[in-house]
Order: sequence, then structure tokens, then C-alpha cells
Amino acid sequence: MGRRILARDWSQTPLGPIESWPQPLRTAVGMCLSTRFPMFIYWGPERFQLYNDPGIPIMGDRHPHTAMAPVREVFPEIWHVIQRMFDDIERTGQPTWSENQLLPLERNGIAEERYFTFSYSPILDDAGRVAGIYTTAMETTGQVLGQRRLRTLQAIVDRAAGSTSVEAACREALNALGDNSADVPFTVLYLTDADGSSASRVGARGVEPESAGLPSRVDLRAASDAPSGWILAPVASTGRAQLVTDLKTRLRALPDPKGLGAPHSALVLPLTTAQGESAFGFLVVGLSRWLVLDGEYLSFLELAAGAMVRTASSARTQQEARERAERLAAVDRAKTTFFSNVSHEFRTPLTLMMGPLEDALNDSEEALGPRQRERLVLLRRNAVRLLKLVNTLLEFSRLEAGRAQASFEPVDLSTFTRELVSHFESTARRAGLTLTRHAPPLPEPVWVDRSSWEKVVFNLLSNALKFTFEGGITVSLFLEGAEVVLRVEDTGTGIPERELSHLFERFHRVEGARSRSHEGSGIGLALVQELVKLHGGSVGVESTLGQGSAFTVRLPRGHSHLPSEHVRQEALPTNGSHERAEGHLQEVASWLPAEPSEGVPADASTGRPLSGARVLVADDNADLRAYLQSLLAPHFSVETVGDGHAALEAARARKPDLILSDVMMPILGGFGLLRALRADPSLRAIPFILLSARAGEEANVEGLEAGADDYLVKPFSARELVARVSTQLEMARVRRQVAAHEAREAMLEEAVRARDDFLSVASHELKTPLAAFRLQLDLIERALGAEARTHLSERLSVTHRQVQRLASVVEMLLDVSQITSGHLRLRREELDLATLVTESVSRLREEMTVAGNLLTLTATAAVVGHFDRERMEQVVRNLLSNAMKFGQGKPIEVSIGLAGGLARLRVVDHGIGIPPEEHERIFGRFERAVSASHYGGLGLGLWMTRQVAEAHGGSVDVADTAGGGATFIVELPLAPETMSGEAQA
Repeated sequence: MGRRILARDWSQTPLGPIESWPQPLRTAVGMCLSTRFPMFIYWGPERFQLYNDPGIPIMGDRHPHTAMAPVREVFPEIWHVIQRMFDDIERTGQPTWSENQLLPLERNGIAEERYFTFSYSPILDDAGRVAGIYTTAMETTGQVLGQRRLRTLQAIVDRAAGSTSVEAACREALNALGDNSADVPFTVLYLTDADGSSASRVGARGVEPESAGLPSRVDLRAASDAPSGWILAPVASTGRAQLVTDLKTRLRALPDPKGLGAPHSALVLPLTTAQGESAFGFLVVGLSRWLVLDGEYLSFLELAAGAMVRTASSARTQQEARERAERLAAVDRAKTTFFSNVSHEFRTPLTLMMGPLEDALNDSEEALGPRQRERLVLLRRNAVRLLKLVNTLLEFSRLEAGRAQASFEPVDLSTFTRELVSHFESTARRAGLTLTRHAPPLPEPVWVDRSSWEKVVFNLLSNALKFTFEGGITVSLFLEGAEVVLRVEDTGTGIPERELSHLFERFHRVEGARSRSHEGSGIGLALVQELVKLHGGSVGVESTLGQGSAFTVRLPRGHSHLPSEHVRQEALPTNGSHERAEGHLQEVASWLPAEPSEGVPADASTGRPLSGARVLVADDNADLRAYLQSLLAPHFSVETVGDGHAALEAARARKPDLILSDVMMPILGGFGLLRALRADPSLRAIPFILLSARAGEEANVEGLEAGADDYLVKPFSARELVARVSTQLEMARVRRQVAAHEAREAMLEEAVRARDDFLSVASHELKTPLAAFRLQLDLIERALGAEARTHLSERLSVTHRQVQRLASVVEMLLDVSQITSGHLRLRREELDLATLVTESVSRLREEMTVAGNLLTLTATAAVVGHFDRERMEQVVRNLLSNAMKFGQGKPIEVSIGLAGGLARLRVVDHGIGIPPEEHERIFGRFERAVSASHYGGLGLGLWMTRQVAEAHGGSVDVADTAGGGATFIVELPLAPETMSGEAQA
């Protein structure tokens, strides 16, 4: 009401004129008008209401017609709540206070959930009685609803966190949302089935779905008006939320939370991920009758759906990660089982291979012969290596599966370890390394499984030899407190710090590490760790890159830590460990240079190679190098090296005809060697064949794409190897021949260009002195008297003809230079070709008469077109000169006219003629029909004639003249198709 209170006629109200108002009321009204806080005054026994302008929003549509009405009539819907407060103030005279009080006020005919914080204070009259009440009020609806909804959103996240499936996460989120029945009277959750054509109900809160008529399964492709499709189908088709306003006709037995009345409408929200996929579910939420679906209410519901989506996505990610881990674990178990099974399967054929091999090697030298014995030794050596690998795989698979059959017995570990290390002494010396043992006697036996301890020591020594190129290896065994410590130190290449934590992982290999070989299964150190754990011990490593590494194995003393059922109190007698070390020793030996040294082109047993081609073989396996050499040496000169770097140096020192390289090698692998060769211009063309154990199309394509000429997969047959090497050498020979041929062609083309350049320069240089000579000749002729001129006329005429002839030759050479360099340009003008031919014939008639040629010219009508005058005169002169030369003393017939829209010039002679097979050749540059010694000439006239004719868009051909001779026919278009860039007269 504000200032309008003063302007109103109060005499017609129960309060009477303002002048008659009691002082307490006037004071309260003054306070009301002076504050910007919502304030209400209730006066008299009927509690007539007054309020200021800030109170208008609380009044809503009651303003202004309910001013001065009793409060019970202004707010009848909440009178039952506030009446008690009025009564208490009137009875006690004490103020009251209410915070966030729910007062469901009606606004625009609809009851809304609204909250207020307010106080009622008494207005006392002069007698001290309660004459009225004034109220300060603040609406807190937004704050209360915001806090309530925020708690709900937080509850969705908290309760769904850690759910192991999408359904579980959605149900927990649904329960959290259902706890807020004031905002969401009921909720129903549907999740889309796998095929996306239907959705199944997975949960509901605040409503019994069956009794309410909510289907358990909804066809998402059904029509919107279908009995089972009305609730979800519109949302599934559009992907947008849908408001349902006719719940009374659609559902039955709707909930009435807190007695506020059943909802009249619901909102169906799609549960869609941020990636824009189709909805994986749908959330149906009932809307409170006491709330308007404004922006804040809608935003809350969308945030709730979004929180449900995020928790479901998180659960899905965790579920997929768990399933992926389970699949990987299953694959891992299957792989372990496979290794175990395949290792068993390998042992049988290996046994059947090694037995006959041993028997054959026991035969006499005479029965075998040195060559066959060498082959059998190679077979046996690699069969032992294969058996060692099979045993390692089998042992590792047993350990992983928990089926290891260990037998722990008291062992003099110092003596046993020295014996094991001694097997490697000769191999270390061959590698140029020192092998030092520090294993003093121990005061007590150590309980170990002998076989497992052998594998630990052998693997650690093999590893040290593989990565140590100079210096030595030290093996120490000693007691340290309650532990027995084995330490294997080397002065090798060392290990990068980032790799140390992964070193004992199975199949892990340090990329780029310098080693004697890239061969190996990658499970040696992993097996060591598992075997040491089997003893209750631990293994660790310390390393400095470029300085060396130290592996430390620690075993507890005694046997209390070991399973009692696997402990023996007495040691069993054992055989020597040499046979068990043989596989490791032969593997290490394959990494070392062969004895005697390699690099011999062919040994004495193979005789001289059948081909002079040199083949360079690079492989880090000594046995394979020797085998490849034995296969190739009968056919080629062979040199072998142990790694890619050595191959590159050997190729630079003496270029081979072909390189055969393994893919995996230390220092520099096959692909690295290939890149280095292709980057070197002097070595780029060397044929390159890759050898690899990787089979399949992908590996083959990878090798060829890298630039290899061929890719050979191990194992391979001897015939295939020799055939492929021979093929690549032959292809390289052909490529060299083609390159030489192309080089010769390039030289010839350069020579022709140089000749043309010379002709151009020479022609220009000749024109200057020739012009001076002609000028001097003219001056001399004019200086002669009449008598002398008459006396010398014949000689002067001959001189002029020869000078003109020389000038024609120079001009011809200059034309040749222009045409071959592409600089011939026509200066077309409109002219009568018949007149031009007539004039040209007239100029040559005297010369032809002297030569005894009878010339006949036939020119019918005018032949008008666009031609280059100078070039066409040159064509006529060349053809007539040619006719005179080869038909001296014979008639010559010239005709010019039109034929089929073209200008046609015919020059017919009855001379020596041209054989049909020579018709095309005579138009070539420097070509002559007959010997130049009889007729002379440069062989350029006819060539120039064709060039000019074709430049005009025409042609020139030759035919036989009846009775002998040749007929030349020139045909030219009257107007060119395009005349751009050409000078026009």
C-alpha cells in the first residue's frame, strides 16, 4: 500500500479517518512505511490487515483488493496454521518467531509450496493491552527448495558411488531421488535393452508400478498412442524430455505424499551420455502439485537425471574395466595352460630328435664323414637349445599355476654354486671376460631345491654374459644376518633407471639395450624371481647405465619358512649339472664369434663359387650364420658378420652385391641397417633381403614397406634361399643395365642439345662476316668501270650465287636451331598463296633453265589464307631445289589450288625417285634419300618443309610419280584454329 495509505479515504473503512487513529496504530504505520522489509499490521479484534509495498509480492494476486480485510479472510488456506500464533500473542503479549515455516499459499488459484521466516510482535495500547500485531516476514522458499534439492543431488552421487553395475548404480540413484517425495512424488526407472528396441522397468519409488498401470516392458518403436508406448516412445523418438499432463487418465493408484495430493503430471527424461548416444534409459518423475514447473524445478530434475547418467557411466566404466581384467586374467590363465601343454607336446618330438642324433654322432668318422658330422652337431646343438627353452616355459607355467614340485634339502650351497659357475669359465674366456667366484664355505647347509637353484644361477650368469662386452663378472655367496646372499655383478651396459621396476616382469625386454643378441624369450629373470619366491626369498637389482649391474638374491636361513611337506632332512645324491648347463652354454656360445673367424668367402669343401657375386650375411646367431654360409658359398662369395653395425662397416669398406640380414640383432637391427643403407647414396642400390621369424602378411608388408627388396620367413628351405638371392642379384643386374642405358640416352640427348646450341651460335656468328662480305662485294662491283664490269660479269654472277647459297645455308641452320629449341614462331598474314608460289617460281626460273629443267606452273583461282610469307617461300624454294637436284634435266610440274577446303601445293619431278620404304625417313633431320657424295646437301630441306607445314596446322607427304620420280604434296588450312600470340599483318 505504501504512500497510498495517506491518499486513501479511510472514513469509509472500519478504522475511520486517519486523524482518529490511535497513536499506537499511527506509530506502527509509520514504521511500516519507513522500512524496505516486508511488514504487515493486523489491527483490532478482527485483525484487519495493512502492509507496505515490499509485502506486495507475498500478497500475490490478493493485492490490492484484500487490503483492510480480516487476516482469516485474506489467507484462509493457512489460517489454521497462523491462528494459534495470534492467539498466543493475545494471551501472553509475547512475540513469536518462526523460521522456514511451510505456508502453502494459493497463487493464481493454485496452492504452492512456500516457506517463510517471520515474527509476530504485539502492538500495545495506552492501557497495555494487545491492540494489534505487526509482522516482519521474509520468503525463504528458494533457499529451502535449493538446499533440499542439493542434498538430493549429493545423495544420488554418494549412494551410487562404488556400484558394480549400471543397474545397481541406477537403482541407488533412484532410491536417493525417491527420498525427496516433496519434489518428486514418485519415480520410475526404465533401462534400454541391448537391441535398443525396448526398455525394461528396473525400479520405482513412491508408486506401485503394477497397481498404477506402469508396464514392466515398453516397446520403444510403438506408436505414441499405443497402450504400452505412450510413456516412453515419444522421448525415445525425439531424444528430448516429454511432459505428461493427463496422468489421471493414464495411471491409477497415484501416490499422495505428505497428504499434499496426488500429482497431476509427470516428466519423462532420457538418460543420454555426453557422447550423444541413444538413451540407455528413461527416468519418469512425478511432479508435485504444490510446485510450478519453472526453470529452477526443471533444472533440478535435469541435474538429477544427469547425475544418474554420470554415476551409471562410472559404474559402466568400472564394470567394463573389471570385465576386461577378468578377460585378461582368463587369457593369461589360458596362455599359461597353453605354454604348459605345448611345452609337454614339444618334449616328445624333441626326445625323438635328440635320441637318433646322439646315436648318429656315436657312429664312426668313416661312416659319417666330416661334413655330415658337422651338420649333425649343428642339429644337436640347436635341439639342446630348443629343449632348454621348452623346459623354461614348462617351469614357468608350473610356477604360475602353483604346481611347482619343489623338494628342499640341505645343500652345501657354497660348493654347489662354485660348481655351477665353473661351467661358464671357458665360455667367459672365449668372450674375453673374467669370471670371478667368491664363495667361501658357509657354516651351515642351506635348504634349497637343487634344480631351481641351478636355474637361478644359470639364468643370472647367461644374462650377465649377454650384456657384458668387456671387463668381467663376479659371483659372490655369503651370509648376511639371517639370510644367505647370492650376488652376480657385471661390468656390462647397465639398465636405464626407468626399466628397473619392470625388469622381473615376464616377457619384458629393455628396448634399445646393447646386447650380444636379441634372441631370448624374455622370461629368464621372471623365472628367477618366481623360483626365489618359491624359496621364501627375494631378488633385487642395482644398475648404473654404462657401468654395469648387480643382481642380489636373498634366501632365509633354515627351513621353518618352507612348506614342511616339501622339506627333506637329508640331501639326495645327484648327478652332475653339466648336462643341465649345456643349453645355457650353447645359447651363450651362439652369441659369440665363431671359431675359426668368420668372413671367409667360401671354405675349402665347397670349392669355388659359381657366381662372382658377393653376398654379405648379417645375423647374431653364430649357428645360423654358419648355416647360411654353407648354403650360399657354393654359389656366391659369402661374408658373414654378427650385427647390423658390423654389416654397415663391411659394406662401406667393400660394397657387396647383396645383403642378407636378420631383423632382430644387437647394436643395429635389420630395419636400422636398411635405413642406414638407403640413406647412403653410394650404398642405396644394394639389394636387401630381410630374414625374420615373424610370419604372416603383416610382417611381410612391413618389411617391404621399409624398403627391403625381399622378405624371407624362418624356417626356409635351402633352395628357396638360393633362388631368392639369385633372383634379386639378377634383378639388380637388369636395373644396372637399364640405368646404364638411361645414362647413355641422357648423354646422347645432351650431345644433341650441345650440337643444336653450337649450330645456333655458329649460324649467328657466320651471319656477321657473311653480311660484311656481301657489302664489300657490292661496293667493289659499283666501283668497277663499265668495261671491267662487263668483262667480270660472269664471275661476279657466280660469286653472287655462291654468296646467296651460303646465306641460305646459314639461314637454314638458324631455322634448325629455332625449331629444335621450340622458338619457331609464324608471322601470319592474309595473302594469296597462288601469287606467292608464282613469284617464287619466277625467281628460280633462270636457275632452273640453266639446270635444264622445264618448269610448268599451274595456278587456277586465288588461294587466300593466313600464312607466314617468309616460311612459305622457304617451303617452295626447298621443294623446287630438291626437284632440280634429283631430277636435273627433267621436267618439273608445280600446281597450286584448293582441294577440300585446303590449300594444296604439288611439286612433281621425274628424277631418280624415292623407294616406298624411305618415304617417311627422308623427312627426318639430316636425312638424305641418296648418298651425299653424289648430290650433296645437309639433309634439312624436307625436314624444314614438314616443320613449317605442321606449324601451319597442315601436312606434307611424298608419293611416287608415274614413270619415275617423286611427287611432294603440301596441304594447309586457310585459317588457323587459333592465332593467339602470333603477329598478324
